[in-house]
Amino acid sequence: MRSRLISLVLALVLVSCALPHRQPPTPIATATARSTPAPIPTSTPLSPLTILVIPADLPQEESALYQKTVYDLAYAAGMRFQVLNTLTPLDLELAGPALRVVIVFPPDPGLADLTARAPQAQFLAVGIPDLAPAANLTVIGAMNRPVEQQAFLAGYIAAMLSPDYRTGILTLADDPQGLAAETAFMNGRTFYCGLCLASFPPWYDYPLHVEIPADTPEDQYPAYARAFHNYQVEAVYIYPPLATIDVLETLAEYQIKIIGESLTLEDIRDQWVVSIQPDLLAAVRQVFPELAAGQGGRTVAIPLFLNDINEALLSEGKLRLVQEVLNDLQAGYIDTGVHR
Repeated sequence: MRSRLISLVLALVLVSCALPHRQPPTPIATATARSTPAPIPTSTPLSPLTILVIPADLPQEESALYQKTVYDLAYAAGMRFQVLNTLTPLDLELAGPALRVVIVFPPDPGLADLTARAPQAQFLAVGIPDLAPAANLTVIGAMNRPVEQQAFLAGYIAAMLSPDYRTGILTLADDPQGLAAETAFMNGRTFYCGLCLASFPPWYDYPLHVEIPADTPEDQYPAYARAFHNYQVEAVYIYPPLATIDVLETLAEYQIKIIGESLTLEDIRDQWVVSIQPDLLAAVRQVFPELAAGQGGRTVAIPLFLNDINEALLSEGKLRLVQEVLNDLQAGYIDTGVHR
């Protein structure tokens, strides 16, 4: 019995040794799936914006020129460009903080209020009268057009083209700008010829100054223009508000040489000497880099340029002298003498 038990135990031991040894299972590495967070949408900042405000009834050619000029300036500064026919607080709100430059031509949309609504932008008022500059408002020609320099140069040219210095000027009565133009015209004439003494009769007192009362109907303007013929005036400067078609035709009919701001009637070209025009866009080009850099708050004078030049009346030599005087006027080397 005992031997049988021992044999059974030995058998179990032998069987146990014969079985293959089992290793514990090796864990298999598995990749743990991780969730990737969805990207959070962010707004792309808009490039800076320039807005040009011009009236809808502006002549097409002039409107196209203004738009191209400001577009080129904005593009060169890396800005977007937009044209509006008026400017409201809603326009400023829609433009948002990207708004950098606003250029406004007449009429005034209320810039005194609008500038405060967009302090991050620089505003430029072009030819809008009676506006004072502010921290973000620059004004060009706020004191109206540069009539004084225009009239001074016209007096110089008129004396140059009149052998006996028989010159004249047509202005509005009781108009401060008209009175300034008269003084400047006389000083321009004196600048050319000093005492300007006539060599032959008639011995009238030149320059002849003809004033049209402010309440005079336009169809009566030619009657005042005929006074220049009656006094044998040879060259006349027309104050810009009075350059009506009837006035121009009357002066041309009497073969009087005409100097003014703009040639508006092709039929009188033979008698038209030269246009002395304000160059608003030149002033805009001059000041735009400062506005784009966030600098403003100053008053800019309107430069003048010569246009519609009658080469039969202004030879190359005479034109060179006229241009030199104009350059010196604008550089401040020549004073019109109006405010002495």
